[in-house]
Amino acid sequence: PAVCILASSKKEETAAKAEAPASAAPSAEVTKILASAPAGSATPIHTIRTTAKPGDEITISGKIMGSSKPFVEGRAAFILGDKEILTACNEIPGDNCDTPWDVCCESAEEKKQGTATIQIVGADGRVLKESLEGNGGLEKLAEVTVTGKVAEGSTADALVVNATAIKAGK
Repeated sequence: PAVCILASSKKEETAAKAEAPASAAPSAEVTKILASAPAGSATPIHTIRTTAKPGDEITISGKIMGSSKPFVEGRAAFILGDKEILTACNEIPGDNCDTPWDVCCESAEEKKQGTATIQIVGADGRVLKESLEGNGGLEKLAEVTVTGKVAEGSTADALVVNATAIKAGK
């Protein structure tokens, strides 16, 4: 019986790796967006979220933060936090938080005002089924500038941007 369980585990493990390789190279769509330069000057998230409407072309900047897991697992999406509203725990003197990107000292209202969901969609309008973490300098707490279109269904309470250009770093 122990051999059976071991064989079964290996088979499942192999199947899981084949479905979603952890270190897969980014797709051509993701590579193109990460190689494109964002257009124009960036507007803070808290400013643009109340005026942007679906279909509007916008450029925003911030840090990858606002949740304990800012990257959506298995999807080309992440949370971008507004540095004017949110403070990562590692920037608070004396705070030794293990997950400073979760901005746990901020209120739910501040998190709502100061975050946007950034996603890369395919030609079919669906979020690509690949992770962005680790590609093009995209890491937790990385400074990022994004140009894209405000997604259908986006509201002042939940800003969602379909990225057309993403640049990590200042």
